[in-house]
Amino acid sequence: MSDIKKVIKKQVLPLLPLRGLTVFPQMILHFDVGRTKSIKALEEAMINNQLIFLVTQKDAKDDNPEQSDIYSIGTISKVKQLLKLPGDTIRVLVEGIGRAEICEFVQSEPFFIVEVAEKIYNNIDNSAPDTEALKRHVLSTFEDYSKLSNKISPDVILSIESIDDLSQLSDIIGSNIPLKLEQKQDILNEFNPVVRLEKLLEMLLKEIDILEIEKDISAKVRKQMDKAQKEYYLREQLKVIQSELGDRDGVIGEVEEYRERLKTADFPEEVEKKVQKELDRLLKTPSGSAEGSVIRTYIDWIFDLPWNKMTEDVLDLEKAEEILEEDHYGLEKVKERIIEYLAIKKLNSSLKGSILCFIGPPGVGKTSIAKSIAKALSRKYVRMSLGGVKDESEIRGHRRTYVGSMPGRIIAALKQAGSNNPLILLDEIDKMSSDYRGDPASAMLEVLDSEQNFAFRDHYMELPFDLSNVMFLTTANNYETIPRPLLDRMEIIQISGYTEEEKLNIATRYLLPKQIKAHGLKESNLHTDEQTVRDIINYYTRESGVRSLERQIAAVCRKAATKLVSTNGKYIKINSKNLEKFLGTKRYRYEKVGEIDEVGIATGLAWTPVGGDTLSIEVNIMNGNGKLELTGQLGDVMKESAKAAMSFIRSKVDQFGIDKDFHNKYDIHIHVPEGAIPKDGPSAGITLATAMISALTGIAVSKDVAMTGEITLRGRVLPIGGLKEKVLAAHRAGISTVIVPIDNKKDIDEIPENVRKKIKFLPVSRMEEVLPAALVNFKVKPYINSKEEERLLMPDIQAVASEAPHADAVVEQ
Repeated sequence: MSDIKKVIKKQVLPLLPLRGLTVFPQMILHFDVGRTKSIKALEEAMINNQLIFLVTQKDAKDDNPEQSDIYSIGTISKVKQLLKLPGDTIRVLVEGIGRAEICEFVQSEPFFIVEVAEKIYNNIDNSAPDTEALKRHVLSTFEDYSKLSNKISPDVILSIESIDDLSQLSDIIGSNIPLKLEQKQDILNEFNPVVRLEKLLEMLLKEIDILEIEKDISAKVRKQMDKAQKEYYLREQLKVIQSELGDRDGVIGEVEEYRERLKTADFPEEVEKKVQKELDRLLKTPSGSAEGSVIRTYIDWIFDLPWNKMTEDVLDLEKAEEILEEDHYGLEKVKERIIEYLAIKKLNSSLKGSILCFIGPPGVGKTSIAKSIAKALSRKYVRMSLGGVKDESEIRGHRRTYVGSMPGRIIAALKQAGSNNPLILLDEIDKMSSDYRGDPASAMLEVLDSEQNFAFRDHYMELPFDLSNVMFLTTANNYETIPRPLLDRMEIIQISGYTEEEKLNIATRYLLPKQIKAHGLKESNLHTDEQTVRDIINYYTRESGVRSLERQIAAVCRKAATKLVSTNGKYIKINSKNLEKFLGTKRYRYEKVGEIDEVGIATGLAWTPVGGDTLSIEVNIMNGNGKLELTGQLGDVMKESAKAAMSFIRSKVDQFGIDKDFHNKYDIHIHVPEGAIPKDGPSAGITLATAMISALTGIAVSKDVAMTGEITLRGRVLPIGGLKEKVLAAHRAGISTVIVPIDNKKDIDEIPENVRKKIKFLPVSRMEEVLPAALVNFKVKPYINSKEEERLLMPDIQAVASEAPHADAVVEQ
């Protein structure tokens, strides 16, 4: 490159600060001037030679720039034209002549006048190889830039390509590319044309890179927009076609409706993603296909489930207790447990749902108490019957690959409840079975485990649902048929049968008013008394619950309603005397205490699924060869108890005053009446032994004594179950003394207080303690192996004998 010479020319010119605008030499443009200072500078220029110095101010927002707020290098320009506009604004047309640098500010008010130095570079050899190469590179790069930007007209490109002067070339290109103000000022600041051109080339290359990125982004956006427009166009066409076919909204309208619902739905993130995926599938599915209906059903299930809907528990203990007492009589353990739950929930709001299992005979209120609990807690209530369920899919649902698949009963119950913390009653959980399709009891393990059920996955839904807030209640008649792992997950609450007093209260408080109303009667139309209700309970029903009792009361109401309508009467009086006219002949009878003490007949106590009952055991002694005959349809356990009692008696013949050779001389026949009814269980052991000893000794058994307990070969009395029901049966039969195993002494507290007051309980630990209390005038002749045994045993025998119902029981030393 040839040597470059620099020539400096100085002159004094008015200065006009520009806002957001840079003027290059050889550039013609117009702009508006409104500031007073700038207008005066223009006027000064027009008076002289129309030359003015245009320089950019650093901050475009500054209305009154100072000397330091203006760049030092600008462009000497010639004012070509002035046009006054409304509002004291002047439009100016200028032409850039050359760049110059401020040497000195001559004047600041009323407008700027500056001395500027114009630096002109001469002797630049434009034909030099390096200069030509730079020029060509710049022009080629500018051409690439113009192709990418599409903002520069072909005429401008042709005119630029015809320019040979490097200085003019750099200024024209710089004025035609949209650079930042600082970048333009950087080009303007450079007086050397070659260096200026190199800077311009660097900026052009950067701009090309930016434009290429913009082009890629634009292409992607355009492609997406084209796709969206295409889909929109096709959807509109499809809408028209579907409208012509009678399907106005079609799949697209349906999907849009789902999407709108999804925006307002409060779903977990995983559920929301699943819905979006299924909606995309639905869009691609033909409107009439079977797959489309399957997807719609699935999406509807998702929207119907209460993912985050919850009812607020009412934690008012007094109100809850009032509701439970109002709806149910008795069931104290259940009520107490619910009040405890509420109290803990009040102290710890994060308490998870409890799983209670009510086990008891039919008709005692297991199902109805669950509804009252839901009412007391102010929770939604759903009942789910599990009786006969034998398919795992009933619990977990069917997989969607099968035709007609549906969610399981748990998910269906939550949909029915409409909240994620309902009370769900799993009724008859002991009656589930299993077959080749799976074991539903195993599926229930996850449902009823509070450590696992926070993410329960139904096979149909394939989404986790939190069951930890659900309060599960289960009912069963017998816990023996419930699998042990499932039983282990539940808190067992035993509900025994109702006593006569409880049934009386339930009938008078709930059942009778309910049936009177159901049959269109008024309380004034039906007059009855307490004894009549007792007669219905004792002679027309035999159950642990009150279902049959309600049916009998309903029958009385029907007969009374018929009689009132036919006779136009005002009321019907029902009492014990005319009860048979309404209900027919008495269906049941209960054994009462005998009139006299009898030999060989002892009263035992039995437990049945419908409550307790008394059991007369009869023993006859006959000449023979020691044969033991057992009749009355006795079970194996009861037969074994009879044999154990026989062996015990044979080991104690000296003490009881029995012939040592009786087992060779006599046949013993044991019979339990009502032979059509099967009987079994170990609790008749001491009754069998007492009846046999009575028959062998000829000493009568007290008619006022009943007993229950298992006997061992050594004469120990072991505990039994169902004491409450057995004692209630004894009370009903008029028994005044009940002999119980000493280990059952703790169970006496569960017996109603009114019954406890009327019956004397004799806890015993050995058979030797039973006999003085049960046999009249029985003389015990203990055969004791050691003085220590005598010291331990004799006080117990004497104590029991002193409490016997007959005063003349004797213990011989």
